[in-house]
Amino acid sequence: MKGFFQFIREQGVIGLAVGFILGGAVGKVVSSLVQDVVQPLLGLILGVSGGLNSASFGVLGTQVAYGRFLAVLIDFLVVAAVIYFIFKALRLDKLDAKKQ
Repeated sequence: MKGFFQFIREQGVIGLAVGFILGGAVGKVVSSLVQDVVQPLLGLILGVSGGLNSASFGVLGTQVAYGRFLAVLIDFLVVAAVIYFIFKALRLDKLDAKKQ
């Protein structure tokens, strides 16, 4: 058991777990922002009632629903940008630099 606890302390497993939990929470907040604020505004701009998720067009009698794809893509881009800027602001990129 001593080796196990030493591994947890030395490898920063607790910090990783806390970061994982906080990352999930930040992801939920940003997803809500995109879904509840950005998508309806884009729906208004594109002239689609019901928000971006309901945007589609018809081709040869078939509906191509591109709105949901755009919504998921926007959600991913915003979450990635937020995590990137938090990572840079906290200077976490310096942690992986080789120690001299």
